[in-house]
Parts: sequence; structure tokens; C-alpha cells
Amino acid sequence: MTDLVSIRRALISVSDKTGLLEFGRFLAGQGVEILSTGGTARALREAGIPVKDVSEHTGFPEILDGRVKTLVPQVHGGLLGRRDLPEHGAQMAEHGIAPIDLVAVNLYPFEATVAGGAGFEDCIENIDIGGPAMIRSAAKNHAHVVVLTEPAHLAEAQAEMAAEGGTRLATRRRLAAAAYARTAAYDAAISGWFAGQLGEAFPPRLAFAGVLRQGLRYGENPHQQAAFYTDGSERPGIATARQVQGKELSYNNLNDTDAAFECVAEFDRPAIVIVKHANPCGVAVDGSLAAAWDSALLCDPVSAFGGIVAANRVLDAAAAEKIAAIFTEVVVAPDADEAAKAVFARKKNLRLLLTGGMPDPAAPGRVFKSVSGGFLAQSRDAGRVEAASLKVVTKRAPTEQEMEDLLFAFRVCKHVKSNAIVYAKGLATVGIGAGQMNRVESSRIAAWKSEAAAKAAGLPEPLARGSVVASDAFFPFADGLETAAAAGATAVIQPGGSMRDNEVIAAADAAGLAMVFTGMRHFRH
Repeated sequence: MTDLVSIRRALISVSDKTGLLEFGRFLAGQGVEILSTGGTARALREAGIPVKDVSEHTGFPEILDGRVKTLVPQVHGGLLGRRDLPEHGAQMAEHGIAPIDLVAVNLYPFEATVAGGAGFEDCIENIDIGGPAMIRSAAKNHAHVVVLTEPAHLAEAQAEMAAEGGTRLATRRRLAAAAYARTAAYDAAISGWFAGQLGEAFPPRLAFAGVLRQGLRYGENPHQQAAFYTDGSERPGIATARQVQGKELSYNNLNDTDAAFECVAEFDRPAIVIVKHANPCGVAVDGSLAAAWDSALLCDPVSAFGGIVAANRVLDAAAAEKIAAIFTEVVVAPDADEAAKAVFARKKNLRLLLTGGMPDPAAPGRVFKSVSGGFLAQSRDAGRVEAASLKVVTKRAPTEQEMEDLLFAFRVCKHVKSNAIVYAKGLATVGIGAGQMNRVESSRIAAWKSEAAAKAAGLPEPLARGSVVASDAFFPFADGLETAAAAGATAVIQPGGSMRDNEVIAAADAAGLAMVFTGMRHFRH
């Protein structure tokens, strides 16, 4: 393969015209013939840059309302012809096909059209055909042709051409790989949109793509490689967050921050969520973020050290002062006022992320998990229960306060790793048991944590006394419920559906507990 390739003829057709005029002037200054179409040709011409219409070059007019412009042998032959094969050169000469050495193409804005809510026909018209075809032709023949698919590539090619007099093979090969990744992502967006139009949540062939947001120092452990990719959905959270200060985020930071922010989005009133190792260790709702922080921290102050803190309101100085009083890895919120930013600025290593908004916990979406040989896909757990949908199954119905706490606890349960048990009182968690192999142990751990937190705060009795308890799945036996009763719970919320529901209900009645069934499970693995 030839290393250095000089550029004599370039074809430019770009939707995003960032950097176009500077690059066009540079090419013209190098004596490069520029071929172009439509709006790109007009922009170059209006800037005084010499340009030749593709239709003039090919001798074939644009037809079908511009659907066919470049799908002709004079373009694709010029891109695909191998310069090192005499028979290719002879065939090109025979058919009047001139070599094209550079292609700069970025595609019709299909993704942006869909995101803007356009109708079916508008979306169809924004599916680029000629662009991907030229990109793929140029990329295949990267031994002789350079392909530029992003505005940043224009400046990169210009710099190399200015310094070297042409483009290097290593550069062309890397840009060809980027070109195929771009067309693959484009087709993935189109196929995903089509599946949605057809009502196929899980089509026979599923394609998706990501854009590299940042490389990470390592993954969950130092011997693992990692990176963070965004999927273009723009769901408010770590993908939209602006890092105001602090060290580079790690894989674990990002994972835990996502868990915290998704949890805090469940609540309409000011809320704080503290997360450690992807599990909430303190959650509270109150009249202000500062008050919610106090209650959330009380639940498990030991685990909160070095944790992730999420808020669902603009952070103010009062909340910031409290959060900054202990070692915190990351704080994430939709925004922060200047006074809060000044408080956090005193903690140089603390990462402050501002997302610009809150995610909708009820919004549809898909989540993925890799397994050996493939991946699992499912819809996001957007389920939510309200008081009207609950079924009271005990002799005693919950009080108004118990009902409010039950709904709160069950929302928290949705974000705790299974088996999950959450004790709550006064719209604050007072004991959380997560990730155990059986529900009884989760209940015992949550109760034990409530005792430890009370001792740390100098309180006379465990926090779980007078609380309610939520379980992410049904109690298969009465022992889990009896453990909760012994911890001081007065009301229970659980999905129900066990073969032994009657035994569990009888145990609740015997202990004087109120219990409601949701009919909805919240496993989280």
C-alpha cells in the first residue's frame, strides 16, 4: 500500500458545515479540485471558493428530488479504483472516470430529526443513501482515498496535508475505521426507529451504538480496561452531566452515580439519596435538601463515608455545607447555585456533576446486561404503585402516615439489590438490607443497621421501631415478616403472590401489622 497520498480531487457534501469554509479555502489553496452538491456547493461558492457541481463532473443530473446525486459510476468508480492496478486505471480511463482522493461527508441528521419528534415521512426523507455509500466506498479503498466523516476530521486532515503534502496510510486506515463505525451507528439508529414504528420492542436483530464519552483509567478493578459510551438518548444523568470540579470519574464512580440519580428521581419533593457500591445506604424526603440530608445520613453514617450523594433539586449552600462535612466522592444534582459551588470548591477532590435536569422514572427505555456469548435486554423498570392500586390483606389497614411511608419505602426498594428489605419512618430510610441470598437475612441486616445507627446517634431505641417495611418480592415464608415485626415494624408492603400468602397474612395479623400487596415485584440484580 502507498503510504503518502497527495490530494488532487476532493468530494465534499456535508450536513454539518462546521469548519467547511476553512477547509475549502485550504484545499483551493493547494490546487485541489473540489466537487460538491446542493447546500455545500452553495456555501463554498458564496464564500468565493472554487467548486464544481457533481452533476457537471459526472455528466448526470440530480434526479428524484435529489435522492440520486452521487450514486453513479463516475463517483464510485473514482472512489473505488485502485491506483496500483494498471487494469483499474485503464478501465477508469476508458469510461472517463477521474480519481477522487478525498471524501468529506457527514450524513443527513436522521437522529436529530427523530429526536425532534418529526413525522414518519420527514424521518424517511432524512435517511441518507448517497452519503453512506460514498463513505463505505472511500473507506474500503483507504489505501488510496481518505474519508472524513466528522467536522473534527477536516482540521486533522488539513494539518497532515499541510505538514506532509498528503495523507499517511495510518491516518487513512484510522479514519476508515471511524467511517465504518459512523455508518454502522447510523444504520443502528434507523433500524431502531423502524422497530419502534412497527411496535417491536425486541426485533429479530438488535443493533445499537455508542459514542465514546471518555476513556477510564480502569474498570471495576485495576486490571480491567474500561470506557464510558453515550447512546444518544440524552436521558438526564451521567450522560448529560457537566463535571464542575474534582478528579476524573472512575468506572465505579459512574456506576454508583447513575444508581443514586435514578433513585432520587423517584421523588417529587426535595430528596437526598446516598449510595455506596450501587446500593442506597440512606434516602430521605423532606421540605428542604438540608433536612433530607440529615435524615438520609442518620440511616447509615458509616456507609455514607466515601459515598455518592444525589439530589433532585438545585443544590443550595445549606445542603452543600452538610454534604461537604463528610468525605464524599461524588455529588450529582440537576444544578447548584453559586453559593453551593463555592462550598464544594473547598473540597478539591470532590466531584460535582450537574445534569441539567431530572430523568423521568416512568419513561420507557431499555437496559442491557452482558452474559457469556451475548447480552440480556429488558425494558427499564418504570413500574410505580400508588395508594389506590394497593390491596389491604390484613385485618388492620395502614394509617395515613404508614401508607405514605410504605409507598416511599417501596420506591426505594426498587433501587436496592435483591433480596431487598427497606425500613422507613417519616419518609426516610431507617434500615436497608441488600443483596442477600435470602430475605430473612436481608431483614435481619436492615434491623441490625437500624440499631447501629441509633447507637451512633445516641438514640435510646433502634431506628426501625415504629417504622414500616418494604420487600422487593414476596415473603416466601412467615419468618421474614416475623423478623420485621421483631425489629419494630408496624406495617408491611410487598408484592404478594407466594403459595404461603395466607400464612404470611396470618402472621401479620397475629403481630398486629397492617399489610398491603402491590402485585408488582422489583427485583434488581
